[in-house]
Amino acid sequence: MRIEDILKIVSRHYKVPRNELLSARRSRDVVRPRQIAMFLAKALTSRSLPEIGRRFGGRDHTTVLHSVRKVEQMIKDDVELAQEIELLKRMLEE
Repeated sequence: MRIEDILKIVSRHYKVPRNELLSARRSRDVVRPRQIAMFLAKALTSRSLPEIGRRFGGRDHTTVLHSVRKVEQMIKDDVELAQEIELLKRMLEE
């Protein structure tokens, strides 16, 4: 599994340009897909937090950790989001 593949699938699914996922923009329509992409990168690759951060526009490893924990909490609270993330995982495994 490559981070590039995760970026492509998440970008297409949420209709957010790939370069926006890597940008410094903090608008809600970009932040949530970016956090989900970071969560998937941590869950589906063997990459370290610092390496994932670098691949997502030079972010710090603590930013990646925050995203992972945030998405884990959102999954617990939102059944629809949990299903959506499972769908993304299946799309990535094809």
